[in-house]
Amino acid sequence: MSEVLVQADRLARHYQVRRGLLRGTVTLRALEDVSFSLSRGRTLAVVGESGCGKSTLARQVTMIETPTAGRLSIEGRDVTRAARRERRAFQRKVQIVFQDPYGSLNPRKKVGAILEEPLVINTGDDRRRRREKAREMMDRVGLRPEHYDRYPHMFSGGQRQ
Repeated sequence: MSEVLVQADRLARHYQVRRGLLRGTVTLRALEDVSFSLSRGRTLAVVGESGCGKSTLARQVTMIETPTAGRLSIEGRDVTRAARRERRAFQRKVQIVFQDPYGSLNPRKKVGAILEEPLVINTGDDRRRRREKAREMMDRVGLRPEHYDRYPHMFSGGQRQ
């Protein structure tokens, strides 16, 4: 069984939002009861419609904000209520790739190289195997083999997503 790097248990994030000058506040439940486990060498994709809490979850996992409820552990250590110094040390180990298709892809790299990059970092695969895996992923999302050697600007917004 793989080593669990990030463990979220029933994370929630609520905000107090003013309703007006004399009308008080209301609780906005931006994130409610989210749990997941991420093991070494794996990738977690968080997808959903606009406003469903993806970015709020990212802010919790990267410790930009602290959850209202629940627990977040990184490498087995509970960082939910950790001191600022300890949170900063863990922040260096977490990376989020946001959904903006124009800002997320390096315009100087071909798509094949972009797709292979996490495989270089996280697997011992040789170049041939990495290329094969990248092409398999492209096929799964409807991109043709010739797209492997294209630059991001050569794709439509939907293809970039």
